[in-house]
Amino acid sequence: MKNGKIDKVKLSQMLRSGKLAKECAKEFGVTEGAISQVRKELNIAVVKSVALEDAHRVVDKNLNAVDQLLNINRKANTLLELAIKAKDHDTTLKAMREIRGQLELQLEIFKTLYDLEAVADFQREVLTTIGEIDKNVRDRIIQRLKENKAVRGSVSIS
Repeated sequence: MKNGKIDKVKLSQMLRSGKLAKECAKEFGVTEGAISQVRKELNIAVVKSVALEDAHRVVDKNLNAVDQLLNINRKANTLLELAIKAKDHDTTLKAMREIRGQLELQLEIFKTLYDLEAVADFQREVLTTIGEIDKNVRDRIIQRLKENKAVRGSVSIS
């Protein structure tokens, strides 16, 4: 190839097949440092793909946690009402602290879910834009993502 440009797909294939950075650099006509830099970029992409791959598990666990928090919250509210009627100030304060803690946890869960939705929206927008420019490139990207199992039930791509 030796044109000074690194084809990331080909580099990834070469590295996975066991080629050394030196061999890859020679193939692309670049320095080993350039290969190292692209390898680092590829590793970052892999980390992001793994994060997307696990996103649906996080969503499922968060939804289960919300159900559990709602159950605890109902019990804490019942306890709070009983404590208020009985004028039991210690139990009233403990129940109020528990409810506040539950609300903080719910807020954290909803923030996480929102972030996951934002990632999915971003991915859809990028793929849609790429598809407007070149549908074949978009389809190749989607196919590779599916092949690498980076796209799961958490992100639907049409």
